[in-house]
Amino acid sequence: MNFQNARFLAAYGTFRQLPPSENMEIAFSGHSNVGKSSLLNAIFGRRSLARVSATPGKTATVNFYRVDNVDFVDLPGYGYAKVSKAEKDRWRDLIGGYLADGRRDLALIVQLVDIRHPPTADDVMMINYLIDNELPFIVVLTKADKLNKSERAAREEALKTELPCYEDLTVVPFSAVTKEGVERLRGIVTELAEEA
Repeated sequence: MNFQNARFLAAYGTFRQLPPSENMEIAFSGHSNVGKSSLLNAIFGRRSLARVSATPGKTATVNFYRVDNVDFVDLPGYGYAKVSKAEKDRWRDLIGGYLADGRRDLALIVQLVDIRHPPTADDVMMINYLIDNELPFIVVLTKADKLNKSERAAREEALKTELPCYEDLTVVPFSAVTKEGVERLRGIVTELAEEA
């Protein structure tokens, strides 16, 4: 796959607007400001295809990108406090509706967790949801460059008890700065695309 050929397809603000799957889909889920857009840009080898913002909660739509015959789906970040209840409800319906829609050709969910902190209650709830619903997923630990070696080792050890079913998870440390994890993620996507 030539990831640099990625292109933006469309953004949808409500579950009803989502079109049926045209291709295999890989969805990206995580807390607001965890680095989903930065991760996508790193995978695509593009600087600003997915809009990056320092403001949490900026991605309020489901954004679709395409590389060859694979659609990359950037879900709105969850858990951001400074939006209205109505907006939170809309995000929940959008994310929940997308994940629960059995008609989608959903090959993988990439669940992002900030390595610097213990997973939030929302992170743990999302991982349990994915496990309970037998949805295929991996965990990507973002912002790995922001910890020194001993801090990182301590956080990686703590995650073994903080993340549900840790021993059964595929966990990929990632940094948008150093590009750690990019080739591994591209390899996972390529393998899924070849099996499709």
